[in-house]
Amino acid sequence: MRVRLLHPEHDPDLRSHTPWQVDALITDDLELNRIYHTMAAGDTFLLEVAKAVLTQSVTDPGVITYRQQVLADTLANRTVVQQIYDVASGVDGIELRHKVFLGGLKSKDPAAILRRSVRIVELLIGTLRELRNLTDRAASRFRSPGLRQLSTMLAQQIPDDYLSLIGDYLSEFQLPRGVLLSSQLGAGNNGDQHTLHQPPKRTWLGRLADTSRDGYEFTIDADDVAGGDALSRLAGRAINDLANTVTQSAEHLQHFFSRLRWELGFYLGCANLYHTLAKRNVPTCFPVPTPTDPHRFRCSGLRDIGLCLATKKAVSGNAIDADGKALAVITGANGGGKSTFLRSVGSAQLMMQAGMFVTAEAFTANVRAGIFTHFRREEDATLTRGKLEDELARMDTIVDQLNPASMLLCNESFASTNELEGSQIAREIIDAMVDSGIKVFLVTHLYDLGHTLHARHDSTHLFLRAERQPDGVRTFRLVPGGPESTSYGQDSFRQIFGTTAGDGA
Repeated sequence: MRVRLLHPEHDPDLRSHTPWQVDALITDDLELNRIYHTMAAGDTFLLEVAKAVLTQSVTDPGVITYRQQVLADTLANRTVVQQIYDVASGVDGIELRHKVFLGGLKSKDPAAILRRSVRIVELLIGTLRELRNLTDRAASRFRSPGLRQLSTMLAQQIPDDYLSLIGDYLSEFQLPRGVLLSSQLGAGNNGDQHTLHQPPKRTWLGRLADTSRDGYEFTIDADDVAGGDALSRLAGRAINDLANTVTQSAEHLQHFFSRLRWELGFYLGCANLYHTLAKRNVPTCFPVPTPTDPHRFRCSGLRDIGLCLATKKAVSGNAIDADGKALAVITGANGGGKSTFLRSVGSAQLMMQAGMFVTAEAFTANVRAGIFTHFRREEDATLTRGKLEDELARMDTIVDQLNPASMLLCNESFASTNELEGSQIAREIIDAMVDSGIKVFLVTHLYDLGHTLHARHDSTHLFLRAERQPDGVRTFRLVPGGPESTSYGQDSFRQIFGTTAGDGA
């Protein structure tokens, strides 16, 4: 049995395949912890799920749409999905083992292993029946292929007559009539090919009337410990294969419930996030994913989800048309929302490729094989290396993970050195990446960098500027426009001190 709520054909591997340092950079730069903790709503398991799934970008638009449909179903049927999740959680992992193993009792005795495995399967079969009945009642309400196939699979693969048959087998596996086995003499007159047989069923009357004796028999004295152990070992050889088979069945069922809990946990985490945003009147939509080529990026009302979660005030959205653009350069006034926009792009791309909604009124983008960030950082507190050296080291780590289908978000990269040197370093790196097919969003205050890129008049480059009204007020929106030679630092001075530097006040 397969869950297949995250992928229509298989259960994806959710382990991270990028170095932890790169994952940590992305988490910090895009402020993903706010998303994680809102999804978890205080549940440590949901927190683990959110961290695992969100950063494992899906590159198949069809799979993304498949997840969106399951998520839409979850939002529409939150109660029943929560019930299914609770059923899976009730038998998952340690809880089940504690019930069955009485605190973790272990044994290498095949008979003991068989008894414990039978008990596990009995518990899981009962829960499987409960799950099947629950999905049967809700099947007509599901619209997504993912949840519909789950309910269909449970109905077809575990009908009542099958469960009854399994119950009969489990009763026999408890060996109520003892162990009947056969064996042959092998090399050195040792026993070989020990085979377990099903003892014949006889009524108590039949047993009383049966006086026939086929073959020979012997009785072991109750005080003969060595003889009893030898007989147990002999029976164990016949029981061993059956014990292994039942144990594997128990592990398979445990894995199914564990996987079901994990995948449903992701969608319930998304539901937690959705309802939190809805309470704050933050618009959301399901994005439209497109293939890796050509470059696509178009949004309306795109907001930084981290900022939306951090404040109860209304957050401004951006409308951007970057279709066909390999490079977007964002410049403009200090405090104008450039870094906020960059985070909104990165988090929306990640959420889209996880199969989630995004905080926008409309969003379309082509999928990327990986999303990476290179943001300005504070100086190394250990003073082991300077800021420029640190920036170059982080970029080197990122470059090792990039491929031509990646996306890179740069925020004030290489601003730690002088204007000309920083511009030259950034220009060479950006040119190499864009030429290789990497999509780059760049926020910079380096006028020389922005000006030289703008002067090329490359149709695949987009230039945006943080909007500033004549009186210096920031609208926190981006508008098309090339770089300007000033970042309007006097606006910040006026805002803080109530006057402009040089006014003589």
